[in-house]
Amino acid sequence: MPATDDSALALAAQLRGLTDAELGALLGAREVRGASIKDFFDLADAMLDPESIQLALGRLDRSTLITLGALGSADGAISAQDAAARVASLGADPAAVAGHLAHVVGLAIVTRADERYAVPAAVSRQLSQWPALGLPGLDELASAPAPAALVPVSQTEARVTDAVSAEHAFATSSAIAELISELQHEPARELARGGVALPDNKRLAASMSVDIDRVAELLEIAARAGLVALDSGRWMPTAASTRWLGGTSGERWARLAGAWLERLPADIRGILGHRAHAVWGEQLQEYVDWLFPAGGDRMRERVLVYTRDAQLLGITADHVPSTPGAALLADGPTAAASVMVSLFPTEVTQVYLQHDLSIVSPGPLAPRLDARLRTIADVEGRALASSYRVSVSSIYRAMAGGETVAAIRQFLSEISLTGIPQPLEYLIVEAGTRYGLVRVAAIDGDRASIRSTDDAMLRTLLVDHGISSLGLTRAGDRLVSRFDQALVFWTLSEARYPVTAEDSDGAVILLKRPQASRAAAHDAADSTANLIERLRLGSSSDPEVTGAAWLSRQLDVAIRAKVTLTVTVLLGDGSTADYQLEPASVAGGRLRALDRKADIERTLPLTSIVSVSPAK
Repeated sequence: MPATDDSALALAAQLRGLTDAELGALLGAREVRGASIKDFFDLADAMLDPESIQLALGRLDRSTLITLGALGSADGAISAQDAAARVASLGADPAAVAGHLAHVVGLAIVTRADERYAVPAAVSRQLSQWPALGLPGLDELASAPAPAALVPVSQTEARVTDAVSAEHAFATSSAIAELISELQHEPARELARGGVALPDNKRLAASMSVDIDRVAELLEIAARAGLVALDSGRWMPTAASTRWLGGTSGERWARLAGAWLERLPADIRGILGHRAHAVWGEQLQEYVDWLFPAGGDRMRERVLVYTRDAQLLGITADHVPSTPGAALLADGPTAAASVMVSLFPTEVTQVYLQHDLSIVSPGPLAPRLDARLRTIADVEGRALASSYRVSVSSIYRAMAGGETVAAIRQFLSEISLTGIPQPLEYLIVEAGTRYGLVRVAAIDGDRASIRSTDDAMLRTLLVDHGISSLGLTRAGDRLVSRFDQALVFWTLSEARYPVTAEDSDGAVILLKRPQASRAAAHDAADSTANLIERLRLGSSSDPEVTGAAWLSRQLDVAIRAKVTLTVTVLLGDGSTADYQLEPASVAGGRLRALDRKADIERTLPLTSIVSVSPAK
């Protein structure tokens, strides 16, 4: 509902003076939906809507609410010093008032002009309804004591907690590596209503060896770290995932934990940071309810999501912060990673190559070696001691990714404790000989053609139901698909054919697996930028036109709200005069308004009006 006082005028003027960065932060914090917002007055009205105000108040802690309540109890705008004195009279700490005022001004809950602060009437009305909604009034906000202190963690508990947290952290890092690997082979479809499609959900759960209900949680952790992203309705790895897979265990965990910390809202970070050495659990929820009186289920859910992920990342174990978790909250991810790595099981750098083409790692394989070995062999069992298996198709896949027979042989020799068994040597040589039997090239722009020196291979491709979606048709000595080269190439590669890509001259080229584009990850930012651009529309055009439009909108709002304005008018001698007027109408380029002080009606040319502002 539109504001019925001069709050919208003051707030619109304040919003207009923000930088684009400040506007972007505000729109994100207030979760503004911009479809119907055309200018700063619309934005002010949206932010003064009771539902929007209540959502914003739900994010304010008790101390900030006391400052807001004290400010709202004043008769008009007051200075920061006066606000601090009012807060002190309530028995609260006045030292934090300056920070509170900056916060609520940043959230557009309070207006500021000439270093004086005022609470819009719509916000005051909402606060006055709190007791009827079962929420505390100003006196209760200031007098209600905090819940009992949280139970501290003992040294004995800390050792157990660290052991469990390291296990969780290692398992989560490993599961996300499996997630990325699986998405590299085949993206997962996101449903329109949200959530991964059931077949893909089952596939991802199987690859990570986790319960199907945990897939969404791990996907969220990976997305938060920028390792996967939605692109055209499909979950795919990002370019950052390649670097992450090749990092050390500490670097992997640091990225996941750092993303958790970076995305931690300031209010929740304050709660957890001050309780880094205490049991969280139910007492933490009680404290959250006290600290954020209007937060309700929304705040509890926000805390729950981050405490849940903290458990998965080993920041906590059974609601008790681990030593790395406490270091993370106090000193950041780099310092915490060095602590966490010391708790991880010792990594190995060599494996056993066996005659049955299996590869057994006697312990957790160093991530960089594991990442490369995955390109050559398929993972069969993932635990502290992992197992892999080499096949003709896995060698084909490795060579499609840029490996050569010599490079594969050298790598396996370096990491093997048993040399290269003869069956494996034969397999590598055979795969290398057949690789490139199927060649895919680009034709006619977005289409692909397939050629082979073995005509029987082309006939096999035509009748293979597993690749029927490519719609292959015969065209002389080649097969043609309506799809592009990359899609055809990777489809054939996943179907275990000895396929290579080539350019128009027949030279072999290396194709990269599809990854989520940067544009797909920034849809929300683009939406905010579009709204800001719409708000700024006209600001960069003719200043006279822009100024006239702004003046007209101010007068329109004042007429609808029936509020009194201070109107500054340019007189004939070049001087200015201020009138306290209640605008009645605008027509023919003239303002008709009632001068309450002189009790007369004035008619002023709009061209003579220098500025208008809420009456003082």
